[in-house]
Amino acid sequence: MYAIIETGGKQYKVQEGDVITVELLHAEAGETVSIDKVLMVNKDGQLTVGAPYVAGAKVELKVEENGKAPKIVVFKYKAKKNSRRKKGHRQPFTKATVVKIEA
Repeated sequence: MYAIIETGGKQYKVQEGDVITVELLHAEAGETVSIDKVLMVNKDGQLTVGAPYVAGAKVELKVEENGKAPKIVVFKYKAKKNSRRKKGHRQPFTKATVVKIEA
């Protein structure tokens, strides 16, 4: 059994027991979060597709940790203009385990 969920503007294919890294969810480590934006569910070969979401389906995630990704450097440069701009960014994320898929 697997499902396709939407969170943080992205789509993820998940199965029970999977550990996924998603955009930051506002929950502390150890809490359980319920995602009801389920786009598709495959249960025992039966495919259920939502329009846009599957009615009554939800996926429960247990938050393992919140953190920040490694720093990326954004560097803007304009030739012959003595214009340089350097900026760093660390994207926040949530690591979570899929506990249960309800369809």
